[in-house]
Amino acid sequence: MLKLPGLIDPHVHVREPGATHKEDWDTVTQAALAGGVTTLLAMPNTKPPIFDEATLNIALDAAKSKARCDYGQYIGAGPDNADIAASLAPKAAGLKMYLDSTFGELRLDDMTLWMPHFQKFPKSAPMVMHSESRTMAAAILFSAIYDHPVHIAHVSLKEEILLIKAAKEKGIKVTCEVCPHHLFLTKGLTGFKNLSGLPGRGEVRPRLATQEDVDSLWTNLDVIDCFATDHAPHTLQEKDGENPPPGFPGLETMLPLLLTAVDDGRLTVDGLIQRLHTNPKRIFNLPDQPETWVEVDENAVYEIKAADQFTRCGWTPFEGWKVKGKVRKVVLRGKTAFENGKVLAEAGYGRNVRG
Repeated sequence: MLKLPGLIDPHVHVREPGATHKEDWDTVTQAALAGGVTTLLAMPNTKPPIFDEATLNIALDAAKSKARCDYGQYIGAGPDNADIAASLAPKAAGLKMYLDSTFGELRLDDMTLWMPHFQKFPKSAPMVMHSESRTMAAAILFSAIYDHPVHIAHVSLKEEILLIKAAKEKGIKVTCEVCPHHLFLTKGLTGFKNLSGLPGRGEVRPRLATQEDVDSLWTNLDVIDCFATDHAPHTLQEKDGENPPPGFPGLETMLPLLLTAVDDGRLTVDGLIQRLHTNPKRIFNLPDQPETWVEVDENAVYEIKAADQFTRCGWTPFEGWKVKGKVRKVVLRGKTAFENGKVLAEAGYGRNVRG
């Protein structure tokens, strides 16, 4: 058995409040434990979005009663909540700024709306950017201007990883994460089409990129600080509909995919631990989890099947993929939380990392 520390996923869409038919705090933390994840940080673009104290408490109250692993909840940056968000920094996992691809209360479509958040949100607290290409470059410029550390979510392109590399070499305080689907999938995959030939199952943001982009991520692995799932569950009915929402589930497939990359010689176990535990713990200022570990059968070879998973959405873009490495047991704070395919931690056992 391979023994790993409890894994940390800093980028998860829980869907509660507002869309619990896709996922909630109970099912998402079951999926997390099945994937070896003992801490997850939840995104704020729910319904309603998490952007003030009342909405933050809605999410945290639901998590307190349902979560089976440890958790944190981001606050979302809006056009006019910079003071409120800064005051809630001690209770939040961090500040999430949507510089692309969002609507409503969290839409920041003017750079003048970014400024108050960079000025007021504590520099000691995590600040995460949903930014792509040129908005990512602008976020890095803001980091340099305001001397404020930023974390770039779901990097997917060659131009992005090379810019982050250059920024780090200049001493700009930027870190980044990459999702497994951007490391293992490329655009135009026919396997994502449903029986009607519709490609909605491949819809994700950032979009799947070219093989050249994927190769560049692997070539620049030393620039990548964290792996994160961007677990974004939608039902198959939604994905196969006329207006398919973007997003993939990923909590239960991240570790086996990366362990298979270890077996292929593309990654080391030490490198995996660094990006799934050591670095996210440091970047997001997370507390220790005493007596916490994950036991993996690194020789187990099997096919990924949605039917075996705990996520409520009921599908995976990696259906049928052959992988090597299976989570057998998860111990969280001295208690066996998952063993041999069964979640044993009770609803409410998870702790708030900012509690």
